[in-house]
Amino acid sequence: MPFSIALAGKGGTGKTTVAGMLIKYLVTKGRTPVLAVDADSNANLNEVLGLTVKDTLGNAREDMKKGKVPPGMTKDVFMSMRLEEAVAEEEGFDLVVMGQPEGAGCYCAANTLLTGFLERLVGNYSYVVMDNEAGMEHISRLTTSNVDVLLIITDSSRRGLQAGLRINKLARDLNIGVGKSYLIINRAKEDPGRQVMEMLEKEGLELAGIIPEDKTVYQFDFDGKPTIEIDADNPAMKAAWKIFDKIIS
Repeated sequence: MPFSIALAGKGGTGKTTVAGMLIKYLVTKGRTPVLAVDADSNANLNEVLGLTVKDTLGNAREDMKKGKVPPGMTKDVFMSMRLEEAVAEEEGFDLVVMGQPEGAGCYCAANTLLTGFLERLVGNYSYVVMDNEAGMEHISRLTTSNVDVLLIITDSSRRGLQAGLRINKLARDLNIGVGKSYLIINRAKEDPGRQVMEMLEKEGLELAGIIPEDKTVYQFDFDGKPTIEIDADNPAMKAAWKIFDKIIS
């Protein structure tokens, strides 16, 4: 089984940017192949990675639900075919975008097939990096389950930190099979103060490290340039890689 890493956090904390840094780290270190999974309904991991998305698994799920399976083709074969078509390939890593349901109704059958095919797909990779949607919905729906590492991304704000602590508590309460949880403070202007460290200690959440606020990262993001292309000597990238060295076996 691959080593799986899920990212979660409040919206606007740079979670997807950190996911891109992590994928760049794994590929550069030769820990390939990597499967990147964009499980955010507002999918934009492909922009960070510089890839064009032609299809999503959500589209396949919708088409199956609406009876668009070609005559003579089983639903299993249809979903397998669409899954393969939805994989965007790049040197060292592939990307799959989950997408989202468009209408009301039961998605149980389609989701069951989708989960089965994803389980088969991940067996082809050494690492899986899952970028989840903001907040805690993905955890309460058990989208993030059975992962080796849960990276909770926050900024320096109190609300961001509180959201991160709630995510960690919910993951523990639901007992969803998270091996180890870490907090990363992104876009940090200074080291965390005593009050922050006391909050983390009280909740039993380990601070993996901080990634400093960086003009280059901001400009890449603002210009829509793939942040995975930022030089490895960039201060934010170097700080992120130091964290990854610590938490990834």
